[in-house]
Amino acid sequence: MTLNHLNQKEHKILFKDQEEALNLLGRLDENLNLIESAFQVALIPRGEYLLIQGQPQEIKKVASLVEQLQDLLRKGNTLTPSEISYAINMVKQNQGDKLKEVFSELVHVTTRGKKIKPKTLGQKSYVNAIRNNDIVFGIGPAGTGKTYLAMAMAIASLKNKEVQRLVLTRPAVEAGEHLGFLPGDFQEKIDPYLRPLYDALYDLLGVDTFQKYMEKGIIEVAPLAYMRGRTLDDSFIILDEAQNSTSEQMKMFLTRLGFGAKAVITGDITQIDLPKGKFSGLAEVPRILPDIPGIEIVFFTEKDVVRHPLVQKIIKAYEKYESNQE
Repeated sequence: MTLNHLNQKEHKILFKDQEEALNLLGRLDENLNLIESAFQVALIPRGEYLLIQGQPQEIKKVASLVEQLQDLLRKGNTLTPSEISYAINMVKQNQGDKLKEVFSELVHVTTRGKKIKPKTLGQKSYVNAIRNNDIVFGIGPAGTGKTYLAMAMAIASLKNKEVQRLVLTRPAVEAGEHLGFLPGDFQEKIDPYLRPLYDALYDLLGVDTFQKYMEKGIIEVAPLAYMRGRTLDDSFIILDEAQNSTSEQMKMFLTRLGFGAKAVITGDITQIDLPKGKFSGLAEVPRILPDIPGIEIVFFTEKDVVRHPLVQKIIKAYEKYESNQE
């Protein structure tokens, strides 16, 4: 970008070394281009330093952003383009002082060395809520990391011996979830609906560890109907796609909680697949359980979506359309 404004100023930011410069600027200067297009500045890499040119107020914002990103890199964090985009939005909304708070939190490290951490303020609040409460609801659109972060927190609790087992469950509405089915037939019917949970566990634990935990009963993946009549002590329980649980199923699930147990319930109340006449148990929760100590409800928005940037815009467009329809 070329700037010809009067009173144009400059600011230099030194790189520690070439590796830091590459990590900060991104592949083919991808990160640099994201920052430059978001602010009225020109960013010019000059070997050992980055030159910022522009109006003083814009320079101040961009310098603060780049220096905080540098600090995160020096503390061993990696920065993806989506994280850079979110950091830019935080600065533009005058929340730049919370950058380190969000990105420096480490939840779990996978067997492949992948660091699982919050990537938005909403995700950071969610992680804090899970740490500090026995029952947490994560309600919001797809792509906000509700289930994946909950599973990462559950595995961290398992490895820290805070719980003895992990129980993952989902309502299998499309499979015709009824208790009268024979177990073998039923398992074949609901396996496709549990597959996303298996995939996430493979990623977080590795296939060998996952299979070992399954064989020992340390991890259980089952449809929601199988929770009836049980009391789950010393367990970390996750109910996924909870928008497809009925009022009765939600009450049944919440009353399974035993001593030393923690439950996280996730779902998107705009994606309910229940038959007509059936009410979503998750949609009722904010009205039934609003002020009980030990229970926290975290609402995610399109700002917490960590998928392709277009996903945020799609979610916002649908929300606007559905609001107009109503």
